[in-house]
Amino acid sequence: MAAPPPPVIVLVRPQLAENIGKAARAMLNFGLTELRLVSPRDGWPNPAAGPAASGADQVIADAAVFADVAAAVADCAHVYATTVRKRGVTKPVVTPEQAAGAIRVGPGRSAVLFGPERSGLATDDVALARTIVTVPINPAFGSLNLAQAVILLAYEWSKAEALAQPPAVELEPPAPQAELDGMIAQLDAMLERDGFYHPADRAPTVRRTLRTLLTKPGWSAQEVRTLRGVLSALDGAKRSRG
Repeated sequence: MAAPPPPVIVLVRPQLAENIGKAARAMLNFGLTELRLVSPRDGWPNPAAGPAASGADQVIADAAVFADVAAAVADCAHVYATTVRKRGVTKPVVTPEQAAGAIRVGPGRSAVLFGPERSGLATDDVALARTIVTVPINPAFGSLNLAQAVILLAYEWSKAEALAQPPAVELEPPAPQAELDGMIAQLDAMLERDGFYHPADRAPTVRRTLRTLLTKPGWSAQEVRTLRGVLSALDGAKRSRG
């Protein structure tokens, strides 16, 4: 069975073209490209959306405009309404992660509704959806802007997709113990010569503390050589001044 298509993002009565552009940018960051607009307040297309999209130009160019929510989701088998309030409508309530999981297994096309910036989705908008998506958020400050809300849903959907990741960098193995001991001995000799271990009865405790500190990071051989070079440079500078 073919995997269901990526979800459609539907912005219902968005107020600012800049916010549409930012939502498009958030979508494309996580591999979503189908944007639908329901009665954008300032009309469409709107040149103010382009700069805010920061390169997500194709998402903006392909955005479809609809007169109402019903028309925008007519071809979708599953409709999710994002809201922090249930608005008196009794429907299943899920998190973005749960919604993304359901969208990935389908079947059929899914749409996610996002309401106007100032007021969110109206009760009649929510009534068209089968499921409500609510973000667990600080109850004392439940204010997300439009692009933030879109990116939360898009990110959760993308986690199972094969999107590009930063290349993995293999860490160098830790240096052999003998090399680490050599660095510690070099430092110890410098500190001994400069009278660092004072009073003398505290010297064993201080040496153990320094050894613990210097063995924690798991220095690579190159890092040990670099640190020893630093110690040698400091020692040589001190000797030349002396």
